[in-house]
Amino acid sequence: MRPIDIARKLKISTSALRNYEDLGIVPPTERSSSGYRIYTKEHVAYFECIQAMSPGFGMKVASEVLRKIQSKEVNAALWMVNEVQANLHRDKTIMEKTIQILETQQLPLPDSSQTETWLTIGEVSAETGIPCSAIRHWDKIGLITSSRDQRNGYRLFNRSQIRKILLLRTFRSTVYSLDVVELKKNIAEMDHTDVEHAIRIAKDSLNYLNKINQLQLRGGKYLYDLCRSLNLLN
Repeated sequence: MRPIDIARKLKISTSALRNYEDLGIVPPTERSSSGYRIYTKEHVAYFECIQAMSPGFGMKVASEVLRKIQSKEVNAALWMVNEVQANLHRDKTIMEKTIQILETQQLPLPDSSQTETWLTIGEVSAETGIPCSAIRHWDKIGLITSSRDQRNGYRLFNRSQIRKILLLRTFRSTVYSLDVVELKKNIAEMDHTDVEHAIRIAKDSLNYLNKINQLQLRGGKYLYDLCRSLNLLN
């Protein structure tokens, strides 16, 4: 099959096909007498699998999985896929709990009866399960805004910032996309007094995870078809 025919079918450029080959995520091609690459149905199956898996699993995982498929490490590839799906289920559970916390306004604070309660970065990390390094990074790039303890300069976080941290923690392991960028932007710009807005963002985030779940199902289908075509399944 000619590269241009595959590129048109998959709606990508011929240079993308070459890049996939250079990255080692599709089998090497033979060359015609004039030096052009010769693609087969097997190559098409790999290309289709890449396109189907990358939206839900990310290009890095898709590439690692397809390299293992080429080396016939099918079980290792399938367990890698399973791990990503398990992480997505974890993130979905976390977001559902976050929505419950926001709706009941039972934030992880030592004493919610106080007008304003401030937690150190270590206390926030302990209460939310988010590493201090991630919280510092979000603070540095402006997704959250900390205050400073005038006595020692340590970061302090109040109720509104903890809401943002609870929302952001779901996106630590998600695949980069414009949807994630937009959701993070909405979280950063969220009115700190508007709890209902935080709940809407949380529900939008849950819908995004549902979308990723469907994309992973589609990617898994193409991976299954590829494995069958290569006679790698018992």
